[in-house]
Amino acid sequence: MHLLTVIVGIVLLPKGKSLSVNYYLFIFYTLRCYECPLISSAHCTNVPKACASQNTQCSSMRITLYKGSSTVDDLSVKSCAPAQDCVEGSINYGELRVVITNKCCSTDLCNTQLAPVPSKTSPNGKKCYTCSGSECKTTVNCEGAEDYCISETVTAEGIKVTMKGCASKVFCSNTKSAQLTRAVQTEVSCCQGNYCNSACSTSAGLLLLLTPIYLVLFS
Repeated sequence: MHLLTVIVGIVLLPKGKSLSVNYYLFIFYTLRCYECPLISSAHCTNVPKACASQNTQCSSMRITLYKGSSTVDDLSVKSCAPAQDCVEGSINYGELRVVITNKCCSTDLCNTQLAPVPSKTSPNGKKCYTCSGSECKTTVNCEGAEDYCISETVTAEGIKVTMKGCASKVFCSNTKSAQLTRAVQTEVSCCQGNYCNSACSTSAGLLLLLTPIYLVLFS
């Protein structure tokens, strides 16, 4: 395929023009990044991989799940990534909080290091509804850059779960990856006023809540 591209470029090149060495290097260059599947940060290894053309960044992402002040999981994943996936943020369900940190770079095998441990944040004054048991009338104090209230309805493996809380802007994006679309069906509604994510009832419990969080964030 690369050879065909070069041939087409030569054919279409105006007479009297020549292709530079840089052009050939561009045609044949493919970014290489370290790849590590989603795994405990302590066991993330480095395996080189050639990236697809749309992936212009090497990503090292860390996903930390908190229950109260305790760390439930500290996971890392390394991969090739498009620039729009190099994001950071957090989503706060009150009892559970998920924080994503990311370190991206654009040179071969540059994602050797793990993404940093999340920095400690404090309440930012914004308040949203979250769910406790079968009711969504509990208040959660948003932290750091969580400037949206979020309400999610997720269908995973035939189970429909509603979740509410605070979120950073990245979780309110309309853009979904192909992997995410295949893994779950999710409806997300975001707003920016205090308690704007309404206080309706839900059947979501803690065990049901964990499954869609992992599917949505780690697919």
